Amino acid sequence: MGKLDGKVALISGGARGQGAAEAKTFAREGAKVVFGDVRDAEGQQVEAEIRASGGTAVYVHLDVTHEEDWQQAVQMAVERYGKLDILINNAGIVIPRVPIEERTAEEWDRVMAINAKGVFLGTKYAIPAMRRAGGGSIVNISSIAGIGQSLHQEPAYAASKGAIRIFSKVTASQHAKDKIRCNSVHPGPVDTDMLHSAMPDPEILQRRLQRVPLGRMATIDEVVAGVLYLASDDSSYVTGSELVIDGGALAQ
Repeated sequence: MGKLDGKVALISGGARGQGAAEAKTFAREGAKVVFGDVRDAEGQQVEAEIRASGGTAVYVHLDVTHEEDWQQAVQMAVERYGKLDILINNAGIVIPRVPIEERTAEEWDRVMAINAKGVFLGTKYAIPAMRRAGGGSIVNISSIAGIGQSLHQEPAYAASKGAIRIFSKVTASQHAKDKIRCNSVHPGPVDTDMLHSAMPDPEILQRRLQRVPLGRMATIDEVVAGVLYLASDDSSYVTGSELVIDGGALAQ
């Protein structure tokens, strides 16, 4: 018995890193998975790997800033698998940190479009399908940047992740009546290509880890375990909450 037997899940940003791990884990736990990204070749490879392992999954092109892509992804889940139970708003980007006065409006807009607007659009189009299914679980991937350690955060990224945190609470409060739960996940530094691209200098990365009491990055699997918990019925009485997976960073 898998934790997600009989569930249908939609995951954004699923072509690599944490999103790909979520897609593979969810399929292994019994879910039928639709996952999307803009990296089509990588996404199709992940689909092939899931199917080769006996899982059920389909990849779709999904630019999270485009309403039409979200509509088609939700439609794919419902038409192919009959319903939608789970949405994981995973897609996101980071950009190099600069002072606020040096950040361009175009850079700000791009971060907010992918990280915050993408979560809004995914939620907007998932809610009607979940309502028809009798409920569901939405898990939004935020960051500890959306809660604290603000002295060290990149401004646009932190603002976008803070928006996800509050939007998750609004969604949870307003759609509890539909039996739709919504929670946010707040990782600290995770050992992904995205983190290493943002911090290519090992000395900078080591200074970052000095602000983590456990003294290391999280593994992808450690974060995915928390996402799985919130997506599954194990967390059936959890909504509007923040799951912090940060090695103790916010406790400082």
